[in-house]
Amino acid sequence: MADVVCVSPIDGQIVASLPTATGTAIDAALSTARAAQADWAGRSLQARSEIVLAAVAALGEVNDEVTHELALQMGRPVRYGGEFGGVEERAKYMVAIAEEALAPLHPAGPAGARRLIQRRPLGTVLTIAPWNYPYLTAINSIAPALMAGNAMIFKAASQTVLTGARFQSAFDAAGLPPGLFQHLILSHDDTNRIISGGHVNHVCFTGSVEAGRTVERAAAGTFTSLGLELGGKDPAYVRADADLTPAVATLVDGSFFNSGQSCCGIERIYVHSDVYDDFLAGFIQETNAYNLGDPRDQDVTLGPMAATRFADHVRAQITEARALGARTHIDAAQFPRDEDGTPYLAPQIVTNVSHAMPIMQDESFGPVVGIMKVGSDQDAVELMNDSRYGLTASIWTTDIEAAEHIGNRINTGTVFANRCDYLDPGLAWTGVKETGRGASLSKIGYEMLTRPMSFHLKQS
Repeated sequence: MADVVCVSPIDGQIVASLPTATGTAIDAALSTARAAQADWAGRSLQARSEIVLAAVAALGEVNDEVTHELALQMGRPVRYGGEFGGVEERAKYMVAIAEEALAPLHPAGPAGARRLIQRRPLGTVLTIAPWNYPYLTAINSIAPALMAGNAMIFKAASQTVLTGARFQSAFDAAGLPPGLFQHLILSHDDTNRIISGGHVNHVCFTGSVEAGRTVERAAAGTFTSLGLELGGKDPAYVRADADLTPAVATLVDGSFFNSGQSCCGIERIYVHSDVYDDFLAGFIQETNAYNLGDPRDQDVTLGPMAATRFADHVRAQITEARALGARTHIDAAQFPRDEDGTPYLAPQIVTNVSHAMPIMQDESFGPVVGIMKVGSDQDAVELMNDSRYGLTASIWTTDIEAAEHIGNRINTGTVFANRCDYLDPGLAWTGVKETGRGASLSKIGYEMLTRPMSFHLKQS
């Protein structure tokens, strides 16, 4: 039985070393979840909502500790206050819409018969959380899964392994019946065994494309349903009529927040030639204001990447782009903590790029963004669609009708106008192409976590 070890990107020290669950413990957890779920499904929505909201409140009570733990585990600066604001917003929204989302449908029927379609829980849901936003991504499935009457098995990422115990403590404090939420420290092999054995009814996974393929292969033949949020290379388009001041500020933040390690972070920007020079100048100025350093320092706005290998990947992309003729605009010397062979990496802006360069095609997932000049909406649309990913796309314009028209031509999951790097719980969070399948949040998220059951009741 191997340990899951979390090494801090701050200083290379071990934050946690936890043993993986034994086969006996895993089997017992799955059996307990199935037994607990049957009773939970019979409880009222009001009873479920009270417990889910109490658990969220319990997480809020320890948010300062959790924020510090996240800095230690994956490097996000403590000045940003952790993830509780988004966790609370999403959980409360999903609780609020549960009654409507789960209400039976009553299609009109023939005389003498009554028809209805109920939403029934799937059973046991396995959520496999990523390290970059371990609480925010997890609550997308945890809150609605429990509200819909399911049991939950939770696997935290190795890099943020402490999140599982935090969720468990919150649900225990809220009085959730034993067995309904269980966090397990799992190896990859044991995770695959749970899925391939058909021991759960639905899997919610956020991670890389290759890891998503591994989950799909494990589920093959089991008829287990999947929700997969995978890679991304999210674009933004700045039109000639855009208000540049908020566009620059928001897109800089969308590119570099969390050291660029955001599922819907901005990785490529297309700017109309009429405003390109002014946009780029403002973008450079705003980027140079970042402070790279120890994320436990309140003055630090950019922490280390979660691991040195991630930073090395971004460094290699930048070096390759330069060799192919690209130009970089940020002097790493202004960021003394930036050092090869460490997770500390300065933000970087790359221009003179093309889609022949991997930096504009392959996921970076780090503090680098490519910026290209375009001559028209059509040029921007073609370039935005020239990707094997499709999570979000951001359009900056004062003409909202134009934004909607352009958005309808983009092959993506979500279109933003004048904002980016945000998740609206009232909308379906979904992607296309290699970004994944299924959806979370909104009313549609409940449809992913339940099954329809039809009744045709004919009077004798």
